[in-house]
Amino acid sequence: MPASRWTALYALTIGVMVLILAWFASLVPIEDGQRDWTGQLVEGGWMAWSFPVALFFWLIAATLLTFTFLALRFPETPRRGVLGIRTTRGDRLFITLLGAAFLNIAWLGFSGQPQWQGLLPSLIWAIGVFRFV
Repeated sequence: MPASRWTALYALTIGVMVLILAWFASLVPIEDGQRDWTGQLVEGGWMAWSFPVALFFWLIAATLLTFTFLALRFPETPRRGVLGIRTTRGDRLFITLLGAAFLNIAWLGFSGQPQWQGLLPSLIWAIGVFRFV
């Protein structure tokens, strides 16, 4: 595929993702003249759809799109890391997400600290996985 088509595809995808994020932000309820960022986006819904939850799923979708474009544009061969298994970028992403989920659950269960602080161990885990696995 010519470079101009890749550029157009990237721009279109980024534009759509930004529009989706702006739509999520426009749904944030306003209470007492201020945005309630943790308020329900869908009143009476079956799931607690707040902006942070929508942002989380948006980030997962953006990551998957990024890794898809990387795989299409720059194919890679699997490499063997410290675990002794051959992994690709997608495998390492899956291991990272799974490990980060368990780290955040452990942080929630064993730490009295705010949940957002569990991001640091998750980022350290992600760097380690992508560098050594």
